[in-house]
Amino acid sequence: MNRREILRRTAAAGLLATPAAGLLAGCATSGGDDDKGDSGAYKGTKSEQNPLGVKEDAPLEVVIFNGGFGEQYAKAHEAMYKEKYPKAEIKHSATQEINKTLQPRFVDGTPPDVVNNSGAGQIDFNGLVSQNAIADLGDLLAAPSLDIPGKSVKDTLLPGAVEVGSYDGKFLVLNYTYTAYGIWYSTKTFTERNWQYAKTWDEHIALCKQIKAAGVAPWTYAGKHPRYMSWPLIATAIKFGGPSVAVAIDNLEPNAWKSDAMKAAADAWYQIVKDKYILDGSPGLDHIQSQTAWCQGKAAFISCGSWLESEQAKVTPAGFNMAIAPTPSLGSGDKLPFEAIRGTAGEPFMVPAKAKNVAGGLEYFRTMLSKKGAQDFTKKVSSLTVVAGATDGIELPFGLTTVVKALEASGSNGFNWVYNNYYRKLERELVDAACGEFFSGRSTPAEFLDQCQKGADTIAQDSSIKKYKRAA
Repeated sequence: MNRREILRRTAAAGLLATPAAGLLAGCATSGGDDDKGDSGAYKGTKSEQNPLGVKEDAPLEVVIFNGGFGEQYAKAHEAMYKEKYPKAEIKHSATQEINKTLQPRFVDGTPPDVVNNSGAGQIDFNGLVSQNAIADLGDLLAAPSLDIPGKSVKDTLLPGAVEVGSYDGKFLVLNYTYTAYGIWYSTKTFTERNWQYAKTWDEHIALCKQIKAAGVAPWTYAGKHPRYMSWPLIATAIKFGGPSVAVAIDNLEPNAWKSDAMKAAADAWYQIVKDKYILDGSPGLDHIQSQTAWCQGKAAFISCGSWLESEQAKVTPAGFNMAIAPTPSLGSGDKLPFEAIRGTAGEPFMVPAKAKNVAGGLEYFRTMLSKKGAQDFTKKVSSLTVVAGATDGIELPFGLTTVVKALEASGSNGFNWVYNNYYRKLERELVDAACGEFFSGRSTPAEFLDQCQKGADTIAQDSSIKKYKRAA
């Protein structure tokens, strides 16, 4: 067996989370370490006007995840790219199955130039990174902004945008949106019923009791994707115990999921379960069904990211006026204030290392990260981007306005975790399964945390999975 076959079989044996992804990882090094993207035919001459060396007539292929943001924003970015490089032919496609659609092409060494690697069918980044299948975006960061004078692309990005897409010090993944995660409610409903959003956990439980007495379920959630409920639970723990709670989880530290802060948070959220404050049937709903039930007024609260308003635009009643809020504080002993909220870059894009037109892919990202490109995205999909100041002068919808205000109020107290980026299987399968048992009432807080910890330990002990270290 030659080196190529050994690598292929090793990957297929379990380097990635799924058999399909395993084959993908094997292909990433199938041509040896000397394989490069950007063949000579696709290289242009670097200059002040062309800092990334784009060949003006080189074709560009873009594959977009067709999810909550749709694909129209990408077509607009492609049109902007075409304005600068009118001789370039752009091939656009969109799919909800990124892994299934692109895995054969990675195996063949013919991936597209730009991939929006998102959604449930996402390709595992851990495998891609460990197999050197993603192009380094360092040149992009150093390049001048397209339309913000005197600044490099990196200078235009919000805090944390580079860190969340970096592995072992290399910036490999452009997470384009800036997302806040919190608890959503209808300000119209709350005003009409004289309900007040609670800032402490005791007040929240009292409010849930009041809401239930009014004939409305306090909560619903995506039972088919129960990890959505892990977000407010972990956020509660971090606000109680401080950011070190997240760092321990990210670094797969022993018993990180069983810390005092996580125990306190799990005990608190178990009140929602045992007191039956969750809409009947929620465990059988997917994210769209649960969000629609919430929009219909069947439940008062739902956990989601700031893409919610855009994703539910077609079914949200007029005047619903959805708003995001931080998780309630457990008490006066919390290390972070009530206003602290999870904010992070999301919606990942990558340029495959074996793409034919790597320079074109980086230039496409530069187009996306221009002020014009970022503003167009926000106008089209009602979501923030990682470009600082890009919402200036834009009239934002109600929900997104509350997101901006929440992030401003959170300020330097904002927090995030990245274990889901490092180890997709841990969140998407292991923690997801634990949340399914917990929030449907089939496990106790101790059993829930034990199941999460066992999942983390499985990842930590698997020598075939590359590990990453997050600084404290």
